[in-house]
Formats: sequence, C-alpha cells, structure tokens
Amino acid sequence: MRKIFKNSTGLLTLLFIGSVGLLLQSCGEQEQKPVADAKFVLPDTIARSLKIDTVSISQLVNSITLTGKVGSDEDHIVPVNSFVSGIISDVKVMLGDYVTAGQTLALVRSSEVAGFGNDLVNAETNLRLNQTNLQKTKDLYKSGLASMTDSLNAEIQVQQAQSELNRIRSVLKINGAGSQGDLVVKAPISGFVIQKSAINNMAIRSDNSTSLFTISDLKTVWIQANVYESNISLIHQGENVDVTTLAYPGRVFKGKIDKVMNVLDPASKVMKVRVVLANADYALKPEMYASITVSDKENSQCLSIPSQALIFDHSQYYVLVYNSRSDIKITPVQVLNTVGDRTYLASGVNNGDKIVGSQAILIYNALNS
Repeated sequence: MRKIFKNSTGLLTLLFIGSVGLLLQSCGEQEQKPVADAKFVLPDTIARSLKIDTVSISQLVNSITLTGKVGSDEDHIVPVNSFVSGIISDVKVMLGDYVTAGQTLALVRSSEVAGFGNDLVNAETNLRLNQTNLQKTKDLYKSGLASMTDSLNAEIQVQQAQSELNRIRSVLKINGAGSQGDLVVKAPISGFVIQKSAINNMAIRSDNSTSLFTISDLKTVWIQANVYESNISLIHQGENVDVTTLAYPGRVFKGKIDKVMNVLDPASKVMKVRVVLANADYALKPEMYASITVSDKENSQCLSIPSQALIFDHSQYYVLVYNSRSDIKITPVQVLNTVGDRTYLASGVNNGDKIVGSQAILIYNALNS
C-alpha cells in the first residue's frame, strides 16, 4: 500500500507541474500576440474648416520693436486764448469733446469788451457825421462857397473814420462779442478738445500765456518712439512701420518714420524718432502706449510660414505637416525670426510642404494624447 501511495503521489505531482507549465505557456503566447495601434484620423467637423498652408521661400526680414506714446500732430493743433482780461462765465465744452469750427466754447465777462462796444458805437457815429460833412462840403464846393482843399479834407476824414470802424470790427470779430458785452470764445477749427484749463468763474488776463483750450483734429497723429543706441543703425527716415496697441489687439496700423532726432537723451541714452500715422477713424488717441515694428529686408532668402501655423511646446517649435487626414506629422522646426504674421525658418521642413494653418494646437494635442 505504501508503494502504491507513493507512486500515485508522484504522478499527481507530475500532472500538477505539467498543468502549470501549459498554463504559463498559454499566458506567454497571449502576451506575445501583437495589438494593432489606434491611428489618428482627422474628424469631419475639423476637416471641413481646416486651413492648409504651404511652406514657401521668402526674402528674410529682420525687425526690431520700439516703444512709444501716441501724441497729437503738432501741425494740426490750435491753442485758443482770450485777447481780453475778464471772468469766465459759461464753459460749454468738456475735455475730449468734438467741436466744429465757430462753435462757442465759453463766454468771458469783460469790461474791455464793453469798452470795445462803446468804441464801435462811437466809430459808427463818427463815420456818419463825416459822411454828412463830406456831402455838405461837396454841395458848397459846387456852389463856389467851399474850396477844393475843403472837399479833399472832408474825404480824408471819412476814410479815417471808416478805417477806425473797420479796426474795431476786426478786433470784435476775432472771437465775437455777445449782446451783453461778453466775449464769445469760439473754436477756430473742427476737432477734439485735447486740453482745457478754463473753468467757470476763473479770472483770466490777456497777457497769460496759458491757453483756455487746445483743439486738434486728430486726423493724423504722431508717435515719439525710443531707439536704443544698439539699434540706431537699423533706423532710417522714410521707412514704413507697423504699429500695435493694447487697446486694439490684432489690429496693425501703418505708419512712416517722418523724423529722426539725431541726438541721444543724456539721461535715458535713447534717440527719439517721430512716426506719422493716418487716423481717419480716431482710433488712436493721445497718451496711448504703442509698439512700433521696424522691418529690414536682407539680401537672403529662407523658408517661411504663416505665424499661426507655429506651435511652441517644451522649449521647441513645431509645425504639423499635412499629407492626408490620416497622415499628419508633428515636425520640429528651427525659427530664425517672426515678423508680424510671417515666421522665417532655418530648417525642419521643405519648400512646398503642406502644413496645418488653423486649429494647429487642437490637432497637436490630439496627436499627443
């Protein structure tokens, strides 16, 4: 019995070992069986609106960015002063208001204006008296009761009276005079009130150099930009520039370097340049900060792509090379420079390659997931 038991025990052990071996072998075969990878295919919803761009060869453009501040065109600024002393009684406009030429800005109560009014009445009366005297002298001359000299003197007195009347009228016409003897301060041009010092009940003097108002039409504006010493050689008068502002992200204003101030500020060590821009819609306003991009075309060519096709991730630039909806490759590129909506490349793609030009980040994330 013992011998049989031993034999049966050994047989069971062998069967157990064999079963375990077969089980391990079958598991190993299952692990070694290859599994097909899921391949990315561009969905129809994205493919319908996808923009495909082409890598092209372009002239290399270098650029520098300057900082500056928008200001008024000093050739189209008019200060408004009072030519008499008095008290400001009625200010009718506020800072930033648009005014038209001839519009009333304020009234000034002034004894000088009242005096001008009296002078006007006296001048008109004097002219009428001299005209009457001239007519009488002419009648006497015809009757032989007055000489030629008397007639000529009467004509001279009329001319002098007329000249004095014209002078007084010209003085009053500069800004006009109201029916109450007030001076009417009027806008000499149409434009915006960019400076205002006049307030109600403020006393003013005719010899005060401070303007009551300053008006600018703002159809053109100037930007005073700062150029550091290292960039002076890249700046040339007459060059076209692109201007951007915080107020209008994505909008580029076209301007031109109109003046180069050929001196450096002793404190900041920068040179000033003046940029002139058209401002027909009044979008640019005085005191706005602006970035000015000055581009310089070199005598060399390189690959270029639209800037919106570029992806930056993990300290590397990439583009998505498009062959088909199921064949889109993430390709690293070396960037030379970016100027506005164009990026210049040193390597990574070839001329004529198709690249994804829209929704690039969305597709890039899908390919990496």
